[in-house]
Amino acid sequence: MAGIKLSRRERIKRGIRKRLTGSAERPRLSVYRSNKGIYAQIIDDNSGKTIVSASSLSKDFTANGNKSDQSKAVGKSVAEKAIAAGVNTVVFDRNGYLYHGRVKSLAEGAREAGLIF
Repeated sequence: MAGIKLSRRERIKRGIRKRLTGSAERPRLSVYRSNKGIYAQIIDDNSGKTIVSASSLSKDFTANGNKSDQSKAVGKSVAEKAIAAGVNTVVFDRNGYLYHGRVKSLAEGAREAGLIF
């Protein structure tokens, strides 16, 4: 079952990444979700550089609660770092995950903190 689920996500991910690229003026906000944590990166695909990143497993992360609350805090954190780095608008890359639950919470947290997408 796990192999089928992963191959489905990879197929969806390839389709999304065909249409979606991040540039210097509008980088890509990429989300990765694991069983233990959630990670977000803002990436400039033209230069291949990560501008900012945030994770629920990093040492400076202090939010408690359930995984959805932690995801919202990660979204706020990555948005604050991005605005400090001069990035206001991004393209949201859900990375093949459904826009539901933790991925949706991260996106809402980033929007609340001021990112536009």
